[in-house]
Amino acid sequence: MHSVAIRDACDDDGPALIALIDAVFREYPNCILDVDGEAPELRTIATTFEAAGGHFWIAELSGRVVGCVGFTPAHAAGGIELRKLYVAKDARRIGLGNRLCGLIESEARRRTAAFVELWSDTRFLDAHRLYEKRGYTRGPHTRTLHDISASVEYFYRKDL
Repeated sequence: MHSVAIRDACDDDGPALIALIDAVFREYPNCILDVDGEAPELRTIATTFEAAGGHFWIAELSGRVVGCVGFTPAHAAGGIELRKLYVAKDARRIGLGNRLCGLIESEARRRTAAFVELWSDTRFLDAHRLYEKRGYTRGPHTRTLHDISASVEYFYRKDL
């Protein structure tokens, strides 16, 4: 097996990024990716994250996009928000999700952030196990997105 390369995202990654996230969403009942209505940032991911004060990375295996992650400043001062951590089904269980999560935490420390926070769909149980194994604590509240997928999300936070 070839090693997974992680690189800075560029806006041209949009189609491959959309295909990755759509495939992940399709694994879950009633989880629908509506790019034009709810996630247009996927078409210009690098520009969008940079404009928000964050950054976005792509993971590739044999030239194919198999994972991604990014961050933006957290709503609460002093932290960052982990965003859009996705790994293709056939690239799981090789430590890629853990590696991408570690990348965000390293960047947070480099920026002297006090914490990393994130929101994760209640259906994404594997992701929850990853976050909890890495020391994230699930908060007591959820948020409802009122999106096409009727998403409800858990809040997680890790103090650095």
